[in-house]
Amino acid sequence: QLQLVESGGGLVQPGGSLRLSCAASRFTLDYYAMGWFRQAPGKEREGVSCISSSGGSTNYADSVKGRFTISRDNAKNTVYLQMNSLKPEDTGVYYCAAGPRATMTPVEFDYWGQGTQVTVSS
Repeated sequence: QLQLVESGGGLVQPGGSLRLSCAASRFTLDYYAMGWFRQAPGKEREGVSCISSSGGSTNYADSVKGRFTISRDNAKNTVYLQMNSLKPEDTGVYYCAAGPRATMTPVEFDYWGQGTQVTVSS
């Protein structure tokens, strides 16, 4: 079974940057679309960004467009989320997920990581 492990979360001040990584093991990510999702306390999990298996197609939530960039390195079996100009409302647990199609809908993804906490606060 595909296993995903996120890393790179932490505490950052507003306006700062973080880069999240999602490393896969046991299977190659080459044939999977990947997504990043986040969940704030008391809120539903929401799609942040997704990328096709080839990396040729990406999508972003309106709230992060122009600030976040998703990318993948299939040779390293890793997906990244570069987050710039972070805001307090970006706070939450960030999850990566793998599935057959690049969508922003959590239920369409089959494999999930355990999540990494991102806290944006002064």
